[in-house]
Amino acid sequence: MSSVIEVYNKLLKFYGKQNWWPAETPFEVCVGAILTQNTSWKNVEKALENLKELKLLSPEAILKADKETLETAIRPAGFFRQKASYLKSFSDFLMEEGGFEKLKRERTQTLRKKLLSIKGIGRETADSILLYALEKPSFVVDAYTKRLFYRIGITDSESISYEYLKSLVEGQIPPLEENIEIYKEFHALIVVHCKEKCRRKPKCQECPLRKDCLYDRIKCTASP
Repeated sequence: MSSVIEVYNKLLKFYGKQNWWPAETPFEVCVGAILTQNTSWKNVEKALENLKELKLLSPEAILKADKETLETAIRPAGFFRQKASYLKSFSDFLMEEGGFEKLKRERTQTLRKKLLSIKGIGRETADSILLYALEKPSFVVDAYTKRLFYRIGITDSESISYEYLKSLVEGQIPPLEENIEIYKEFHALIVVHCKEKCRRKPKCQECPLRKDCLYDRIKCTASP
């Protein structure tokens, strides 16, 4: 079984740097993190383009926008009524807190608690905002992380809790400022790897982690 940092190094060597998050501004990162809940990034991109065309990609514009206009703009991302409400709640929070520069001065855990108190912001969304928009060392866990770590034997269950897995990674790669870029790249690399190789029906023959993969040895018939 590889350590967490060994997995990171192997994925980085195989795929190279991913340079995530794809956005022009910190606020666009936050909007994307909210919109990507329960949908694909392709759908989020369509919604973001609509918001840009309507000049709605700022907290001030989101708060001023009428409900129907905002819902129509983000419809491609699905659950558009709920997500429109989430965007307004987050925008209101951001304005009340004095914007990104003021928020960046706060401690990571203080910020995380505040984000998790906002309607529609769960752990994965909060950590994505912390890491990619606020430049805080908070590792992002998603379903791909759970799948990969289970298959290569780092965890003994794919249904392991979010906080346990986050603590596991941060225990081996400490949440320090110098590790922010590693957190970004590691999260991105896991997503790319699980989309391209470690799928539900994995392409084990092409996997850079195959040597250490318990799933390949025990359960998997490699795809042609």
